[in-house]
Amino acid sequence: MEGHPEPASADSPALPLAIANWLMVIAGMVVLIVMVGGITRLTESGLSITQWNPVTGVLPPLTDAAWQAEFDKYRQTPEFIYEAGPAGMSLADFKFIFFWEWFHRLIGRLIGLAFALPLAWFWIKGAIPTGYKWRLLALLSLGGLQGTFGWLMVRSGLSGQMTDVSHFWLSIHLLTALFTLGGLVWTALDLRALHRDPASRPARLTRLSIATALVLFVQLLLGAWVAGLNAGHASYDWPLMQGQFFPEFDRGKGIGWALTHDPFLLHFLHRWWAWVAVGMLIWLARRVRRSERRASVAIHSAFGTQIILGIATVMTGVALWVAVAHQLVGALLVAATAWGMHVAGRREQQA
Repeated sequence: MEGHPEPASADSPALPLAIANWLMVIAGMVVLIVMVGGITRLTESGLSITQWNPVTGVLPPLTDAAWQAEFDKYRQTPEFIYEAGPAGMSLADFKFIFFWEWFHRLIGRLIGLAFALPLAWFWIKGAIPTGYKWRLLALLSLGGLQGTFGWLMVRSGLSGQMTDVSHFWLSIHLLTALFTLGGLVWTALDLRALHRDPASRPARLTRLSIATALVLFVQLLLGAWVAGLNAGHASYDWPLMQGQFFPEFDRGKGIGWALTHDPFLLHFLHRWWAWVAVGMLIWLARRVRRSERRASVAIHSAFGTQIILGIATVMTGVALWVAVAHQLVGALLVAATAWGMHVAGRREQQA
């Protein structure tokens, strides 16, 4: 395994800045797919495509017969039998939800190509700085895992009497995407530092960064479970829930079950753990303000906007585009936090 990056010689073919810029483009594509994934979830489109065809699935149905065949497959799913069918669904309705799932998968394929092909080119040209090949391969592997987790998530909603995907698989799918996003931003920042100074070493995680990441992870996990269980509909008022601060929830199956399944309790926890996350993010932002003011501003802007959108999502009854914006800014918050954590790591190295 390769060690830390070594100083590049004057005639080195390494292209750290070009690779960093490429990774930032990929990061932007990941933000886009997270947003489209939110639309897919909120429009109940995720189970509209019942098979995973990596090659032939690139094209949507092109004939009326092909559309009808896809619709017939969907009509055999529990979601259609127990929810969509009784509510009434036309072929035109099906085409709408099919589009969002197809588009979501298409972006995933494009991200894979946009990562793998330039990576191969940089590799062949010897342009990857020493010590970064393993990290780029790890990011590529995370992308592959993301596709696998996405299919396992879809498959969880196609059997038995499930009318939705498993909220556990949904959280794994989403959090893997956000972890990948953080890794892309972090690696790009390391490479930009290497471009400025060939003797630069990768930034390290500080204790504050680790604590902030763990608190934010819990909040993102809670958000994913809230989405997967449709728990955003548990209450449309704020700060109270149905007229009281602490909501009634099902204690009959034990607190462990309630903490992972009860929509009222999870909605409550997602609301108020957010302020713990805000506290940690403020702490991180203040620590990096002198070293990189832009990172501090990005963190403050992201969590401030996210809090407002979270409240608006509740009070609008989970209006589609407000909820989508909430998920989009959540992804941007992860990117901003990774930026701040990277600055903190460099600041500690230089102290």
